[in-house]
Amino acid sequence: MTVQAASGGSSRAHRALDLAKETFEIEAAAILGLKERLGDSFAQAVERMLSIEGRVVVMGMGKSGHVGRKIAATLASTGTPALFVHPAEASHGDLGMVTSDDLVLMISNSGESQEMAAILPVLKRLGAPLVAMTSKAQSTMARYADLWIDTGVAKEACPLNLAPTASTTAQLAMGDALAVAMLDARGFRAEDFARSHPGGALGRKLLTHVSDVMRSGEAVPQVQPTATFSELMREMSAKGLGATAVVGSDGKVLGIFTDGDLRRLVEQGVDLRGKLAQDVMRPNPHTIGEEALAVDAADLMEAKRITSVLVVNAHGALCGALNSNDLMRAKVI
Repeated sequence: MTVQAASGGSSRAHRALDLAKETFEIEAAAILGLKERLGDSFAQAVERMLSIEGRVVVMGMGKSGHVGRKIAATLASTGTPALFVHPAEASHGDLGMVTSDDLVLMISNSGESQEMAAILPVLKRLGAPLVAMTSKAQSTMARYADLWIDTGVAKEACPLNLAPTASTTAQLAMGDALAVAMLDARGFRAEDFARSHPGGALGRKLLTHVSDVMRSGEAVPQVQPTATFSELMREMSAKGLGATAVVGSDGKVLGIFTDGDLRRLVEQGVDLRGKLAQDVMRPNPHTIGEEALAVDAADLMEAKRITSVLVVNAHGALCGALNSNDLMRAKVI
């Protein structure tokens, strides 16, 4: 009985792997099929979306509705104002979200969704352009629409050819294609994407400036060039940066002294008791502007193999400092 159970488990595992591979093949073929049938209606849909003063309102029922929510979210995050409206809720008041300035993107594999069919006449009278993503040119939705985009597939990945699988993958891919075409036409940049995602890693990298994370004011270690070595060390210890700037009377950076510099001098046997800051500092240290991106400061530290950097203002005067720990706390690195 144990042998039979093991044999049955092995058989199921092989069957599962075979079905997974077949699913990938069917869905890949479905997407490539869209590429072959892509026509002028796609380009016209992009032009319509660019020309409207309102938003792209995405609608769909069931699995097409789930895909529609994702498409609306992708459009919105890439520069095209969009929202999802549930067709069933639209019949009970949510249709008020749609205006004549909007464009309605309707998604349905069959194009015969009852909930969509119920509101098509109202949408048509409203005057908002209608774009249908369906598998059938003669479906109710396609006939009502101003533009029809073919998202038909030869078959579903489901072994029963029933569950929406390849068809929803095709819808999703077509939605992504629309979003990519739109962001390119709008000249959407990485900085624009970051503004839509301020809480994400990309947002932090592209929106966080050095001035947002640097130490400033009394927290910045600095001494005059005539400071004694003891004064220099007290400043370093008090500020906890592992370094101190040496600045002139005009506030501009003359040099820097770090923990690493101290170790090297000790290893060389240098008598430090009578030294001044100007004697032990490294002149012309690496600096970065306060308006630079924090990620640029991280790149500078990595490229120069340093753990801290001094920050200067537009006049070249010292205004801050930061180290790798500051950048890690800000989740820039």
